[in-house]
Amino acid sequence: MTYEDRLLLQTRRQFFRDCGIGLGKIALASLLSEPLLARRHHAAKAEHVIYLCMAGGPSHLELFDYKPELVKYDGKPAPDAILQGKRFAFMDTFAKETPKLLGTRRKFQQHGQSGIWISDLLPHLSKIADDISIVHGVCTENFNHGPAKLFSMTGSVRPGRPSVGAWVTYGIGSESKDLPGFVVLQSGPRGPRGGALLWGSGFLPTAYQGIPFRSVGDPILDLSNPKGITAEDQRQTLDAIRDLNQMRLELTLDAEIATRVAAYEMAYRMQTSGPELIDFSKESPATLKMYGAEPGKSSYANNCLLARRLVERGVRFVQLWHTDWDHHDDITKPLEEICREVDQPTAALILDLKQRGLLDRTLVIWGGEFGRTPMGEVREKGKIGRNHHIDSYSLMVTGGGVKRGITLGASDELGFSPAGEKIEVHDIHATLLHLLGIDHLKLTYRFQGREFRLTDIAGRVLDKLLA
Repeated sequence: MTYEDRLLLQTRRQFFRDCGIGLGKIALASLLSEPLLARRHHAAKAEHVIYLCMAGGPSHLELFDYKPELVKYDGKPAPDAILQGKRFAFMDTFAKETPKLLGTRRKFQQHGQSGIWISDLLPHLSKIADDISIVHGVCTENFNHGPAKLFSMTGSVRPGRPSVGAWVTYGIGSESKDLPGFVVLQSGPRGPRGGALLWGSGFLPTAYQGIPFRSVGDPILDLSNPKGITAEDQRQTLDAIRDLNQMRLELTLDAEIATRVAAYEMAYRMQTSGPELIDFSKESPATLKMYGAEPGKSSYANNCLLARRLVERGVRFVQLWHTDWDHHDDITKPLEEICREVDQPTAALILDLKQRGLLDRTLVIWGGEFGRTPMGEVREKGKIGRNHHIDSYSLMVTGGGVKRGITLGASDELGFSPAGEKIEVHDIHATLLHLLGIDHLKLTYRFQGREFRLTDIAGRVLDKLLA
């Protein structure tokens, strides 16, 4: 920085100081006073988002996308025409001959007045078919789990981009003053591949990154005060740290210092709001039974109930991860087991939001990073699974601003490719932002000399999905 640049910067600092509104105060206000963040471009139909992320790639062909023709040609070699130029994650490694088509072994029926096709793996969701919609023929860009998850959450296969939840809270803030605007919940045998990058803030200020919560114990580790530290001691300490940080902020104009101060203040408020949030003692026995939730247990069911409690308290974006959907070896029993884990709680969440008047303003999305191939994959004698498939898969959506009881898009007769117009991940993101009152073309952030947005240079709003 030249002497002239430093002089100009100092002159600007003096101006704001003399006006009694230092840059540090402005930066802090932008983080501690959420209304200053509002960047809505039109009236919103949704106020909150719950994204139920099924890590590993659920098989659309066993759940929502019924293909009688695939059943008819079960065991036949896949047509060369559909395999031409296509790549798969592992199938070439294990296949000694042309992969064979695999018709589903599940029983499908049409449900509700809408007639949505749902398999027998999801009996609870089948009962609320008219409250949900299915989007078929969704395609993505990468057939490996980590990059595909990144793409589904950030719109890019490369690390370093902000997640959709970070973009949303950067754009319109949060209604909650005592909880973060973007919360992450996890269940299953392990965390999702990609880890914190899936809820990171990328090049946005870290104030907008997702905050992982636990459903048992302290919601966040080290949230409680050490023994012997009173509330008054803590408040005095935080005030001193805030003042020192604000002095440093005035000097350096580093936005991350404002983020740090905001994080201290949020943690202080959460010491009261956090334990109350995960205390299910005030939930009725009927509600706990509806979800299949067990207080004090870490589970998908508990996290679904926790998601409802979070949006009830004003949290803007909840990202709920449930792992173990990667069924290469066996598409039968393992899939049955994980569907039992998620079917009842997912249906309960939708019903609970509806009966509390929250569904009309809460967008709920359920799905994975890609689907599974119409061809079978044999890794072990006597068992058959499906490989990763990026050309066509299905998502379930419901809630704020979405038509319910409809099927949007379609795949071909074998479930291999979209039939008609493709639906891309960027389209899902553009529609999500639109429902929140955000124009995906206008929500941008300047970084490394150019304007970035969640939908990159693509994306269109799925108008047919809008109520």
